[in-house]
Amino acid sequence: MPAARESLLDAAYTALARRPWSAVRMVDVAAEAGVSRQTLYNEFGSKEGLARALVRREADAYLAGVERALVSHAEPRERLVAAVEWTAAAARGNALVRAMLTGCWGERLPSPTLSAVPSSSAVPAQRRADGPLPSPVDFVQLVRDRAVAVLAAPGTPKSQSAELARACELVMRIGLSCVLAPAGEGGTATLIRDTLSTVRAMN
Repeated sequence: MPAARESLLDAAYTALARRPWSAVRMVDVAAEAGVSRQTLYNEFGSKEGLARALVRREADAYLAGVERALVSHAEPRERLVAAVEWTAAAARGNALVRAMLTGCWGERLPSPTLSAVPSSSAVPAQRRADGPLPSPVDFVQLVRDRAVAVLAAPGTPKSQSAELARACELVMRIGLSCVLAPAGEGGTATLIRDTLSTVRAMN
């Protein structure tokens, strides 16, 4: 039941904004979503299952935003700038995204294990959530690979693709540093543009 699942995840996200995850009660999440507590348990199995599904959803939404950013401009450099700006904005606006990107899980947040957990769920979406969750290193690689796929022209030689991958990873890592320590004058976009100009000048 996709609609009920999304409503329950929305309710869990809203509850987390109001109180620490340890104080979020399953019965309250079910009531907020307008479903029975049994429906909640049928969908997620446990509070840990709900946490994993919530983290997975926010991770997917972040990566979807990266993909939108990467096609939002014609010029390759501006595509990378847009992806990093989205990363910084997503981390500012969503504590779960910030925790996933940095690995800094505060006491207020759920902190599900990143490795896969045994799953007997009949719900395909929950079986996926019970699989491995991305770590900060995984996010760097996922964004790098998406950027290379968008920016590399068909038939690009391996050596050039490898250089592009290194540049994309460098940009992403600098973007993550802006999540932890916001960029100063000019903001994230200026820092990324300057970095890309420096990399080009050194080649």
